[in-house]
Amino acid sequence: MARLRAPGGCPWDREQTFDSIKPYTLEETYEVMEAIDNRDWRALAEELGDFLLQAVFYAQMAAEERHFTIEDSLEAINEKLIRRHPHVFGDGNAKTSDEVKVRWDEIKQQEKKDRGEQPQGMLDGVPRAMPALVEARQISSKAAAAGFDWENASQVLEKVHEEIAELEQARNARDRGEMEGEIGDLLFTIVNLARFLKVDPEQSLRRTNAKFRKRFAHVEQSLAARGKTVSASTLEEMEALWQEAKSL
Repeated sequence: MARLRAPGGCPWDREQTFDSIKPYTLEETYEVMEAIDNRDWRALAEELGDFLLQAVFYAQMAAEERHFTIEDSLEAINEKLIRRHPHVFGDGNAKTSDEVKVRWDEIKQQEKKDRGEQPQGMLDGVPRAMPALVEARQISSKAAAAGFDWENASQVLEKVHEEIAELEQARNARDRGEMEGEIGDLLFTIVNLARFLKVDPEQSLRRTNAKFRKRFAHVEQSLAARGKTVSASTLEEMEALWQEAKSL
């Protein structure tokens, strides 16, 4: 990367900035996730290389501007892993993953205090730029850690039904603003239900999206074999093929 960015290197690489590379970082992240979803280990090996390149790219640009080097980044994460795992590298004690998470957050807060950072709201550390489902899970988890939570999954499920009823009221009133708000409330509550059930809502939705893609492709291909298109077919024809795809 240093060679690519040096005089006489690649014109495209030399033109890139921290901001111009950000979209590629997001793209590579999702390609890694897709390879994992597909259990395609060969693809994952390649995608991890692309993913690592993003870190190298940022670090090279930072080194050129004399901010830090890739060595600084690696040293920082090594020190952090040791510091936040006292039950492994020190005399700390943690027998469950929940205990580890509590201790991790405590150490993280102490680190901020030691750096002289001003106290923030509990949710201020959750980036707004992340996918909404991930953001919802993180902020609800932080609120739950402070004791602001339901007692059990049954209570959350009751809240889901309550939100559906409120959405129905908004729909009957044809209030688009209220409908949007109630859809958001419903999704947020479902994220909380997933948290209680220890299910990752983002990954659940990704799996459902993949399942829908596969089944809809079967519908398209089956119709094409009959010389028909989706738009020229009836709902009954498509539903029959959809049910057929579910049994495959």
